[in-house]
Amino acid sequence: MTRPQPEDHPADTAGPIDTAELVDSAERCPFPFPITSALDPSPEYARLRAEQTACPVTLPSGDPAWIVTRYEDVRTVFSDPRFSRQAATRPGAPQFMPGVEGDPDSIVSKDAPDHTRLRKLVAPAFTVRRIEAMRPGIQRTVDELLDAMEQGGPGGDVVSALSAPLPITTIGDLLGVPRQDQPLFRQWSDQMFKTAPDQLQEAVAARQALIGYLAAMVQGRRAAPADDLLGVLIAARDNDDRLSERELVSFAGGLIVAGYETTANRLANAVLVLLRNPGQLALLRAEPQRIGDAVEELLRYIPGGAAGGLMRVATEDVKMGSVLIRAGEGVIAVTNSANRDALVWEDPDTFDITRRPGSHTTFGHGIHHCVGAQLARLEMQIGINTLIRRFPGLRLAVPESELPWKRNMVIHSLEALPVTW
Repeated sequence: MTRPQPEDHPADTAGPIDTAELVDSAERCPFPFPITSALDPSPEYARLRAEQTACPVTLPSGDPAWIVTRYEDVRTVFSDPRFSRQAATRPGAPQFMPGVEGDPDSIVSKDAPDHTRLRKLVAPAFTVRRIEAMRPGIQRTVDELLDAMEQGGPGGDVVSALSAPLPITTIGDLLGVPRQDQPLFRQWSDQMFKTAPDQLQEAVAARQALIGYLAAMVQGRRAAPADDLLGVLIAARDNDDRLSERELVSFAGGLIVAGYETTANRLANAVLVLLRNPGQLALLRAEPQRIGDAVEELLRYIPGGAAGGLMRVATEDVKMGSVLIRAGEGVIAVTNSANRDALVWEDPDTFDITRRPGSHTTFGHGIHHCVGAQLARLEMQIGINTLIRRFPGLRLAVPESELPWKRNMVIHSLEALPVTW
């Protein structure tokens, strides 16, 4: 496919626009944009991609910021060190949600060289070989979950039966969390993503409970080492360098929350996309070897959270196309929009598992590319292929318009997916 060139955008040839000229516009443009379709990003993104490099918005916190929506611009914000994750956690930095600050000890909140040090220490726990070695265990978990679903049928809920328990069990087993305690992690993670003003105290309490549990686990592993991921991370060292206590707890907590919430949501939404596209589902059933490409297309096609990206802060003035982003201003690179950019994918709003896989931005780009991306892919591949093989007559049990959705500022996912077979 011949891609149109960025200079086809007329706004890119204009002179630089200063933020001060756009304050009124930012006040009139609250973000995130309303979701009008359960499985599609806001139509506003298509207009913004055509019109301008960056758009000024007002966040739920009331802070002004910029969003970038084009594929190449999103990748630039991810990879350009002038857009800092670390600066976004400092006092006074723009915040997405009021009263909710980022974790400065988290690997996703670090810039180089701190990020480089942490990534070097944790990366050996996520090698392709180590993740692939988890395949039999994940397959056993999926088989057990679907056995229970089948015994309770015909009919069941994909969310409660498969998409929610699979990732929390996988991450919990990986870290060495006892099975009887794993439901607590699911509960805390669900609470941490609540964003209504009257729920913020509950979200903070859940985060503190998670941190307290993990801190106790770290102390226990130091006293009695174990051959699980937490034990590997405790033992990880580069010469005399090793993860601090706070870094260990922060990384494990981030892995649980991201590994559970993100994978659970995308797996449930992926099953709905396939049921909504029976021709694509039939093709995948007939040719299960396409599962790798199918999962990449699902990851591209399905929007993530409503914001579509984490906050970054410019550390110096940066000109992007026609826009001048000043030092100290917040920038959000919207992956939901980048993954539907027609400059990169032909007919991007069509779901097509025969599409040649491209470099979608769902797992980020550059130094912050998700360390657990391969694990998420493996869970989705095994979960989807096993589900559609076990239940060849799988179909929705209710009209799609009656499906219940979680709707808040951070995530947009199914509360339940009732099916029959």
